[in-house]
Amino acid sequence: MTTLTPFSQLAGRDFTLSDFDFELPPELIAQHPIAQRSGSRLLDGSVPQVVDRIFHELPGLLNAGDLLVFNDTKVVKARIFGEKASGGKLELLIERVLHGHQVVAHMKVSKKPLLGGRMYLAGGARQGGFDAVLLGRWPDENGQLFHLQLSDEPHALMEKHGVMPLPPYIERPAGTADHADTAEDARRYQTVFARAPGAVAAPTAALHFDEGVLAALAARGVHTASVTLHVGAGTFQPVKTENIAEHTMHSEWYEVPEATQQAIAACKARGGQVVAVGTTTVRTLESWAKFNQASGDTQIFITPGFEFQVVDRLVTNFHLPKSTLMMLVSAFAGYEHIMGLYRHAITQRYRFFSYGDSMLLNRALRG
Repeated sequence: MTTLTPFSQLAGRDFTLSDFDFELPPELIAQHPIAQRSGSRLLDGSVPQVVDRIFHELPGLLNAGDLLVFNDTKVVKARIFGEKASGGKLELLIERVLHGHQVVAHMKVSKKPLLGGRMYLAGGARQGGFDAVLLGRWPDENGQLFHLQLSDEPHALMEKHGVMPLPPYIERPAGTADHADTAEDARRYQTVFARAPGAVAAPTAALHFDEGVLAALAARGVHTASVTLHVGAGTFQPVKTENIAEHTMHSEWYEVPEATQQAIAACKARGGQVVAVGTTTVRTLESWAKFNQASGDTQIFITPGFEFQVVDRLVTNFHLPKSTLMMLVSAFAGYEHIMGLYRHAITQRYRFFSYGDSMLLNRALRG
């Protein structure tokens, strides 16, 4: 039987932002995916003495009857470049598609346009691109995002004129980083089972899965199911308050289909374990359990002391220092255990962040 990290490591302590900081050598930040998805490294942190593995070994670490849950969101080409009516350059990152050709977006521009101001994206509608009109801030007049009316259907416009919204820590050669993604990025910054368009960042733990691993999981008797959470740019938003309770969590839309709810109930009934692929899947499943809502927006902020109700094991990548995701995995597997795994990963030169390696975790025991 696997020995799990005692919950006592989490109890009786107030954590601050500095607790989730660590020094990461810049060269360990993966800038490109490796040649084969499942050829990445897997740090097995589910056993008392950690083991360095290769990702294609994952099926052998799960049991028949377990349920692997994926986030089937699809990354859209949400970065689009254009200019204001005055000629000033701007960049949009479309965060969410609303009804009636309306969207919510981040905007990079030297001076924000006025309410009702028109913007010309990809040259504007007269030059084969499209136009956007500023309707206001989002979600209210003090919001950091912008509410825009586009001249055509947003998903079609993004697919035609947008580029893949790579994370800020992934660099590309001068001349390509701002106005083009590579063919490699378009293919590999996307899971093999991406289905529901709407994310501006990939559910990165799922990037390691390929058809070979999925076939091996099925052969072992591991069941699979999916949820949807459209990952927003807020996933890269730094926590700025030393008192983490003062942090305002970003909002993302999620859905737990009825079929997945039934698969989870069946898994629990047969004594299997629910294995979440990625922190976005954890946030989705635990939001559903906590708020008894199968779909909607979630701002769930998981920090040490959180009571997990659904997820038993977790496959996840290595996360940014001082991030909400570091707090989530520490809450899940135990703070000291996670910090030890990160020290090991740095010493052993694991690759970090979106195109990096992964680890397997068990939920910490309470009591």
